[in-house]
Amino acid sequence: MEKTEKPVLRSPLGILATATATHGTGRDEDIPLPRLPGFVESAFSPLAYEVSRQCLTERPGDGSRTAVALASLMGDTTTADLASARVVSGQVHNPLLFMQATANSVLGYVSREFSVTGQMFSLSTLDDPVTELLAMVDLLLEDPELDRVLVLGVELGGGERVAAAHRELAAGSDRPAPPLPPASGLAAAVLLGRPGTETPVSVRSAEAPVSDRRAEAPESDQSRPGSIQGLFDLAAAHRRLLRDGGSHLLVTEPDARRGPAAFVLSTDTEAQAPLRAPTDAHAGRNETETHAHQ
Repeated sequence: MEKTEKPVLRSPLGILATATATHGTGRDEDIPLPRLPGFVESAFSPLAYEVSRQCLTERPGDGSRTAVALASLMGDTTTADLASARVVSGQVHNPLLFMQATANSVLGYVSREFSVTGQMFSLSTLDDPVTELLAMVDLLLEDPELDRVLVLGVELGGGERVAAAHRELAAGSDRPAPPLPPASGLAAAVLLGRPGTETPVSVRSAEAPVSDRRAEAPESDQSRPGSIQGLFDLAAAHRRLLRDGGSHLLVTEPDARRGPAAFVLSTDTEAQAPLRAPTDAHAGRNETETHAHQ
């Protein structure tokens, strides 16, 4: 008997806005680190705020009906390392560093600036953050008091301690440690609701699991635990569909529980098209498109 898998999303989601920001990575799109009052030294909170600001400014809405979820495998490692180094060297403990080392500290700042009073969460996952965050949004939007969920992922470079942690997490696999410079940072955000006139692009689970073609795909930043590269791929696909229309298959990084998940992003004109399990050739072609964004 053929094994069937439950889809990640029970209902389609509508994409209201997407945003990405990088700092100190050496990429052409790197931005100067935004100034954020009360947050020092680290790129984590400024980048998290920047992508949140872009989404919430592009699509203003009722903050009381908006929830936020932040995903980061290791959180603000820059601040945590700095605070530890100060303590070890005998310096006076800085309470500001303790505050901002908590990953969801910046969510409090976002809530104040944009009057967001819905639920706020932060999570750490070894699996693909796209899959985890979209599943959380699908669940949260069952609450009749919520209309929108802002999800974001943040990832920093790091020193030897961070590299050692990644090596331990990736033990027994062929997943590499992050290639990011120590002072660098990545952030991506997606504002989601249920499909409607304000959401020209929707995302839903493919009807059937996709064959795992990752071995044939080019090496990427995504092939390591907790990478947020998938959020960048989703944002790139969203921008392209807004411009060109059509649909796009997004295949996430496989995890130990269910292998890769597949999501179909489509414009309204494609939203009612029947979903079919993609063939291996289809999966391979779309993965090539996905990796071309990196």
